Amino acid sequence: MSAENNKGTAVVTGASSGIGAVYADRLAGQGYDLVLVARRADRLEELAEKLRHAYDRKVSVISADLANDDDVRRVEQAVTADESITLLVNNAGIGGQAVVATADVDAAERMIKVNTIALTRLTRAVLPGLLARNRGGIVNIASVLAFDTSFGGIYSGTKAYVVNFTEALHREVAGTNVNVQVVLPGATRTDFWELAGTDIDNVPKEIIMTADDMVDAALVGLARGEAVTVPALADTAKLDTFLGARQAFYGSLHADKPAARYGV
Repeated sequence: MSAENNKGTAVVTGASSGIGAVYADRLAGQGYDLVLVARRADRLEELAEKLRHAYDRKVSVISADLANDDDVRRVEQAVTADESITLLVNNAGIGGQAVVATADVDAAERMIKVNTIALTRLTRAVLPGLLARNRGGIVNIASVLAFDTSFGGIYSGTKAYVVNFTEALHREVAGTNVNVQVVLPGATRTDFWELAGTDIDNVPKEIIMTADDMVDAALVGLARGEAVTVPALADTAKLDTFLGARQAFYGSLHADKPAARYGV
C-alpha cells in the first residue's frame, strides 16, 4: 500500500450491494480506505474481503440498520472519532410506499429515517472534521424522482429533502476545500427495485442505467466539482435553466400584500 496514493477514508452507507458496492469498489481503486455501512453483515464482510485483496486497502465494516436510532448513533460515534475520514457517501435508501392512504405507516417511517434523518445526522457527524481539516467531501444520493411524485409522495418527498439539504450545504461550505455533491440517478439496475416491491422489467430498458455507469459518471461529476450531478442528463443547459427558473420563481413569492387575484 502506497501512502502517496492514500486519499484518506471514505464512508459508504448502503454498501452491501448495488450503487453502494460500486462506490466502494471505485473509491478503493482510487486510493481510499473504506468504512462500509449496511444491515447485511455477511455481504459487507464478503465485499470487504474482496476489496482488501483487490486493492490492498484498509476496509472496515459496520453492520447497522439506519432506521434504528441506536444504530445510527453508533455509526455517528464511529465516524466522528475517525480523523482519517475524507469522504462520506450517503447512499443508503429505501423505496416503495407509493400510495399514502394504504401505506404501511411503520415502513414509511423507516423510509423517512433512512433517506433523510440518518443522512442528516451522518453529514452533521463528519462535516466539522472535514471543515477543520479543510479537506474532503460529502456525496448525497437523491433521485430524479425528487422532481416527480409519480413514484409516491413519501419517497419523492424524502429525495426532494436530500436535494434541498445538499444544495444548501454546498453554499455553506463555499470558499473551503470541502466538496458537496448531490447525485440524482434515474432508473438504475439494482436490487433496490425488488426491495421496493417493483419489477424493474416493467420499466423500458432504454431508460435503465447500470450501477457501474451511474457511479462512474457521478465520480466524474464529483472530480469536476459539480454541486448537482444527473448522470443521464445530456444537455446540462437544461439543468441550469431549471435551477435558474426556480430561483427566479422564488423571487416572485414575496410581497407586503396578497396578490390581487385573491381579492383581499
